[in-house]
Amino acid sequence: MTQHDLIVIGAGIGGLTVAALMQERGLSTITFEQHTVPGGSASLFRKKGYTFDAGASMFYGFGTNEQSGSLNLHTRVFQRLGILVPTIHDPVQIHYHLPDGFEVATHYEREKFLAELIARFPSEADGIRKFYDELEKVFDIISTFPAGSLEDPRHLAWLAFKYPKKVAMLSYYTFKSMGEVARSFIKNEELLRFIDIECESWALQDANATPFVNAGICLADRHRGGIHYPIGSSGAIAKALVDGIRKFGGTVRFGQTVEEIIVKNGRAIGIRLANGDTHYAKAIVSNATIWDTFGYLVKDERYRIDESKFEVSPSWFQLHLGVDAAVFPEGFHVHHIIVEDWRTYRNLGGTIRLSAPSLLDRTCAPDDRHTLHIFTTSTVDEWKKRYPKDAEYEAAKARAAEALIRRTEKILPNLSSAIERCYAATPLTHKRYLKRYKGSYGPLLKSGQIVLQKPQNSTPIKNLYAVGDSCFPGQGVIAVTYSGVSCVHLLCRKFGLPVEYL
Repeated sequence: MTQHDLIVIGAGIGGLTVAALMQERGLSTITFEQHTVPGGSASLFRKKGYTFDAGASMFYGFGTNEQSGSLNLHTRVFQRLGILVPTIHDPVQIHYHLPDGFEVATHYEREKFLAELIARFPSEADGIRKFYDELEKVFDIISTFPAGSLEDPRHLAWLAFKYPKKVAMLSYYTFKSMGEVARSFIKNEELLRFIDIECESWALQDANATPFVNAGICLADRHRGGIHYPIGSSGAIAKALVDGIRKFGGTVRFGQTVEEIIVKNGRAIGIRLANGDTHYAKAIVSNATIWDTFGYLVKDERYRIDESKFEVSPSWFQLHLGVDAAVFPEGFHVHHIIVEDWRTYRNLGGTIRLSAPSLLDRTCAPDDRHTLHIFTTSTVDEWKKRYPKDAEYEAAKARAAEALIRRTEKILPNLSSAIERCYAATPLTHKRYLKRYKGSYGPLLKSGQIVLQKPQNSTPIKNLYAVGDSCFPGQGVIAVTYSGVSCVHLLCRKFGLPVEYL
């Protein structure tokens, strides 16, 4: 039997953030990760001289503006840990390629982005400015507040006392969806479709199902803190957090699968590993999805969360390509989204996303080569693998890869002839390597639900906490970092430590 202050299950960004910050505060932490690398959906893998992002490649939270409050969290976390994570600024968040020749790039320079949009919709110029100004208002409110837990009454009371008007205004926006606010300023249906895809690009939902508060953070911060790419790929963030944990004496163990969270009299008291070892702690943090935590790790079925309570996010079919650098035209941006038909863009596989991070970071590919990540939504139900090296499964992957490459040639002509390396991943790959329920990316809010209905850090089991994309505020690397920071806030209260805002 081994005793710790804190056990963290899963070395995703949320879990690592908790372990690093609590270890820095003097607690003894141990993190167990079933995979061989840290980062979860924001990890990396290397093949034949290429470094690929397993998932995320677009990162908020590395702004340097000290007034950006809770929204430059990566900068603040790593400053606290005394660890440097070099990044490269990306001048364009996403370049959209939409039906009927509609193209727009979401530039870091806000006026440049708005000018492109207004050039397409001159009659909506006033509405465009008013709508994006409304997003700025939400950003200005949230960036004033220090990152803390919404579950801590003292934190909420302090905010209400210090910023009464801003808290009241944020409460008003909390009950609004992105679509509702957009339609109060904009009438053009094509433009409203663009706002839908703006939400779909990061929230995996249309504007009507996307909380306006979340949108205000993402769509305004791209013009403030901006988008950055960590040198060495997405895995550099996870590696730096692991370095931070170990720097202050904490432990991270890879290749160690947690089989059970031990619960006694309604309290989490420890964990049991697949090899039979048990570890005990005063608190346990799960970085697994809510369905994996309460449907697998916690064996008591009374705590199981009904899948119907939220919408299960889709997973991805992904291609990781090593390509000849000559395939990219001059000035090609790093991140792109292709919509071929507005009627089907929300269907599985209906929208294509791609990124070429080696255009920014040359350490990710050999000379005269680049990495290219192409992905589209999919689910485990679309794939069947009966046994290792199943020929039918491999053939289905090859057909899906060929079709996706062919569709991508709309913006990268002759891509198929430029490919040197090709690695395909399905939702079953995600389920296997990331241990995620159905290979998904956690729960999404249903239309009509508000952002505060997302699961929080506290759980129905005493001493068991949750972080990651299942928790408020939701999907995205900066969002799961926030979930980790807010969980640290609660843990400091639990352990009697002073709450020190980043």
